[in-house]
Amino acid sequence: MTEFWNVLQREFIYIWYYFELQLRQIFLYWVVGMAIGSLISVFAKDRIHGLFAGMQNKRMGVLGIVPACLLGIASPLCMYGTIPIAASFRRQGMREDWLAAFMTASILLNPQLIVYSAALGRKVLGVRIVCCFLCGICAGLLVRLFYKDRDFFDFKGFSERASRDTHPNLLVRYLLNLWRNVRATGVYFLVGILLSALFQRYVPQNVMTDIFGGNEAWGVLMAATVGVPLYACGGGTIPLLRSWLIDGMSVGSAAAFMITGPATKITNLGALKIAMGLKRFLIYLAFIMAFSFVSGVTVNLLIR
Repeated sequence: MTEFWNVLQREFIYIWYYFELQLRQIFLYWVVGMAIGSLISVFAKDRIHGLFAGMQNKRMGVLGIVPACLLGIASPLCMYGTIPIAASFRRQGMREDWLAAFMTASILLNPQLIVYSAALGRKVLGVRIVCCFLCGICAGLLVRLFYKDRDFFDFKGFSERASRDTHPNLLVRYLLNLWRNVRATGVYFLVGILLSALFQRYVPQNVMTDIFGGNEAWGVLMAATVGVPLYACGGGTIPLLRSWLIDGMSVGSAAAFMITGPATKITNLGALKIAMGLKRFLIYLAFIMAFSFVSGVTVNLLIR
């Protein structure tokens, strides 16, 4: 029994070492990400959404997909908040190709997640931004091409949620939003660090290299597939990705994971299915998987 407790204590020390190391390395990114995310959510969200809503009075044609993507990335909302606001835009007469570009980009990326992703290094951060932007562009172009005269979305039953940032004192309003942010992401962030510590302790480095490493298409496909069930919160996946990249995951595999993860976040897929209908929802899933795979393989060819 004494030997058992000694082994347990030793394993705890090892895991704590990896946990504490990861925490020190990425904690600042998490804090700064939340601070900036709440700042934009409280003071700039309405302005960003107002700019997008104002686009419907301009004749930009297919070129409008580009600013729609950029505004989607600038929006602080994730999938949970994007669908109701998109329903509001659609009722105001927003074009569906622009809306598809905005929604896709907003679901995949936001300012807070950009700051988190900086912990993965400038190269991976740049790849993430470019891939998410291009994914939004492709979504808008495909909706324009195949659903030009038909409705792609069905937002019946969806309504824009009332803002909770209503306190008259601006500082208090910001701090309340920041606290909600901490509660929403804190547990996932710590669980992500714990999982990465367990991976570092118990999964040999060569295993990660064999699964996700190199420039093989198989590794990209595996990463894209794993991103579907594993992704629960953007901040929670950053520690995992960081440890996997250190252990040999290719940048292309990381790119595939970072696309399928937020785009197929299981907790929100039900609402997305309702907004699209079953047929278009399946088309959406096929598009995300195909785009993530092609992006990952392309990134691996370009970045060695």
